[in-house]
Amino acid sequence: MGTTSKALSLLRLFSNSQPEIGLTELSRQSGMNKATVYRLMSDLAEYGFVEQVGADRMYRIGPGIMRLAVLRETTVPLRSIAKEHVRALAEEIGETTHVSQVSGDELSTLTYAYSAKHGTRVTMEDAERLPFHATSSGLAVLTYSKVALVDAILSKPLDKRTSHTMVDPSQIRDELGRISARGYAESVSGFEQDVHSVAAPIFAGGATVCGALAIAAPVGRVNEALRSRMIAAVQERARMITDLMAGAMPVSLDSP
Repeated sequence: MGTTSKALSLLRLFSNSQPEIGLTELSRQSGMNKATVYRLMSDLAEYGFVEQVGADRMYRIGPGIMRLAVLRETTVPLRSIAKEHVRALAEEIGETTHVSQVSGDELSTLTYAYSAKHGTRVTMEDAERLPFHATSSGLAVLTYSKVALVDAILSKPLDKRTSHTMVDPSQIRDELGRISARGYAESVSGFEQDVHSVAAPIFAGGATVCGALAIAAPVGRVNEALRSRMIAAVQERARMITDLMAGAMPVSLDSP
């Protein structure tokens, strides 16, 4: 692993659940020695990608990352375009709705909305990384991704998040074929126990898949009537977002 890869792997350790991390913990989680971690974090701090705060000098994401995030949003405004649709869909269906965006070989939450209809709901994290094989969003994206990405994802060890998570590459490939035929992906307890989700792909700049729109609800609330509404609504809204992103649905998805 090169220096750049090591530095980026340290940045990926930060999340909503651990926004601040100390040197010792960074060393433990990364498997790198403290001297290496200190040197890499010092380089990142010099460019504003991380900063140290408090008496214990914990590290957190710095303003340099924020500037890049703003630039990304300005040039590829999927979040801005999707927000209105995500909120509207959450209110229409009464369940948690979110859009995820693919970047390289990763998929992460871009924006989400909750419905006030129920006290119990599926919760999300900002920029939460979503495994391709275990989520409806990931499966929707993978179905329409280039063969090289599919092969790369399925050649790696796949984390079995729950007893329902698919980890057999051949089983996943079969499921991708079914998703392609019907136009949406579905996961029941694949990523999180007792969560039922459906997702449809979003395309930008032609027929390039850039992310997915998904609805997630507690399993106990998803009867056949709600499931049918979720599937129809997520496909319709995904088409609308795709149009706004100057995308083009594959022929098989070009009509409801």
